[in-house]
Amino acid sequence: MFSIFKMAFRNIWRNKRRTLITATSIMFAVFFAVAMQSLQKGAWDNMVSSVINYYFGYAQVHKKGYWEEQSINKAFAVNDEITNTKKSPIEEYIPRIESFALASSGPRTKGTLVIGVDPELENSLTDLKEKLIKGTYFEASDKAVVIAEGLADYLKVDLRDTLILVSQGYRGVNAVGKYAVKGMVKFPSGELNNQMLYLPLAAAQQFYGAEELVTTLVLKTDQPKAIKQTVANLRHELDTNKYEIMDWEEMIPDLVQARELDEFGSTIVLWILYLIIGFGIFGTLLMMVKERSYEFGVLTAIGMPRWKQSLIVWLEIIFIGIIGAIAGMILATPLVLYFKNNPIQLPQEMAEAYEKFGVEPIIPMAFDPKIFLLQAFVILGMVTLMALYPMIKISLLNPIKAMRE
Repeated sequence: MFSIFKMAFRNIWRNKRRTLITATSIMFAVFFAVAMQSLQKGAWDNMVSSVINYYFGYAQVHKKGYWEEQSINKAFAVNDEITNTKKSPIEEYIPRIESFALASSGPRTKGTLVIGVDPELENSLTDLKEKLIKGTYFEASDKAVVIAEGLADYLKVDLRDTLILVSQGYRGVNAVGKYAVKGMVKFPSGELNNQMLYLPLAAAQQFYGAEELVTTLVLKTDQPKAIKQTVANLRHELDTNKYEIMDWEEMIPDLVQARELDEFGSTIVLWILYLIIGFGIFGTLLMMVKERSYEFGVLTAIGMPRWKQSLIVWLEIIFIGIIGAIAGMILATPLVLYFKNNPIQLPQEMAEAYEKFGVEPIIPMAFDPKIFLLQAFVILGMVTLMALYPMIKISLLNPIKAMRE
C-alpha cells in the first residue's frame, strides 16, 4: 500500500506544470472563499455585538407576557427562585424598570422611554458612562436623570435644569416627579438619542410606585456562544408559567432574518465561485486522462489491475487538492489576521447609516478556524467527486486502442 502512495506522489510531479495549474486553481478557490466568509462573519459579528452590548444583552428575563405588552403592570420582584439560578456562565442579572413618561420643561413636552438602572451594573454591560458628553454619571442614591442629547435639545434643558416627568405607574397609580439633569449622553442611533432618559433604579421604582420591582433582568454572560443552552437551562429551572426567558434572537428577529438572507446570498455567490473553479479543475483532469491514455493502456496490458490504476490516479488528485487547499489557507491567513486587527473603515455615507443603528462603522474579518477548514473540505470534496471521471475512464479503457492513439 505504501508503494501506491509513493507512486501517486511521484506521478504528480511528472508534469509539474499541470500540477501547479490545478493546485493554483484550488488555492485561489480556497483563498477567495475564506476571505469572503471571514469578511461576512466579521461584519455580522460586529453588528450583532454592537446591538446586543448597546442595550439588549444576550438574554432577558421578564414576567410572562411582558415582551408583548411592554406594560409596567408586568413588573415583578427578584426573589430567591431567580437569584439561585445565577451560576456559570451567568455573571450577573442586571435589573431595569422600563416604561414611558411625558417629559416636560417649560412649554415643551415629549414622550420618552424611561429606564431605571443600577448605575454600576448597567455601565458594566452597555458602557453607559462612556457615552457621557456633559455632566457626570449618577449614583444609585441620586434623584437625578441622565438624558439623551437629542431629547435635551428638544426640551431645551441643560445640566442642573429641572425636568418634570408624568406617567401612569404600577397598577394605575399617578406617577409625577421632578428631577435635576445630572448628565447628558449621546447615542449614534437618532431614535434612541431623541427619547432615552435614565434614572437610578431606586428613584425609578419610587416614581412608578413599584418599590422592589423590576420589569427586566438582563443576563450578563462570559460565554455568549453558549447562550442557547443557558436560556434552555433557565427555562428548565424557572417556572415558565410565571416568567419568560428570551435570547437576543427572539427579541430582535429582524436582525436574525437579515443575517440569514445575507448568508443565503453569500452562499449562492460561493457556489458560483465553486462552479467556475470546478470547471477549471475538471478541464485539467480531462487533459491528464487524454495525455496519459497510452500509459494506462500499457499498464493494463502488462497486467496492473485497473482498480490499482484508479486508486493511484485518485490519490494523485487528492494530493493536488490537499496541496492547493493548504496553500489557500496559508495565503488567506495573513489577510484575515490583518483585517481582524485593522478593520476596514467605512466611508462617511455608509458610516452614518451604520451609526443610526448604533453599530460601529467598521468591518473586521473574523478569524475562525471553522471557516478555513470548511472551505478547504468543500473544495477537497469537489476534487474527490471529479476524480471519479478518470477512474471511470480507466475502468472502461480499451488498452489496444489507447496504445494506438
